[in-house]
Amino acid sequence: MVLDDRQKIGVLLTGFGIFFTFFGVLLFFDRGLLAIGNILFLSGVCFGLGWRKTMNFFFQKRKLRGSICFLFGLFLVLIGWAFFGIIVEGFGFINLFGDFFPIAFAFLRRLPIIGNIFNLPGVKY
Repeated sequence: MVLDDRQKIGVLLTGFGIFFTFFGVLLFFDRGLLAIGNILFLSGVCFGLGWRKTMNFFFQKRKLRGSICFLFGLFLVLIGWAFFGIIVEGFGFINLFGDFFPIAFAFLRRLPIIGNIFNLPGVKY
């Protein structure tokens, strides 16, 4: 699979967004890091998929509840209610990207070191 430059930038921005969000949670819900992480994540998705595909993804009828929760959680983080924003955002994230989790776990099972961990008897998805 060959990515063009715009998609490579999208993957990089999405990765940085996940890193900043994770680091913001580790630092007791630092709202600055969480806000930067959310903005980087959304801009990375827009760069990776394209503007039109991103809008089509977020505003599908069956994913509308997840989109509203995710964007409302982003709003809560931006106005300073980081703890409640992350909870609402996490619920929206699970509703939006829940269909992607089995694909991600199947990919992780094929990786050399991580695959051994995901193939243990107690770890199943």
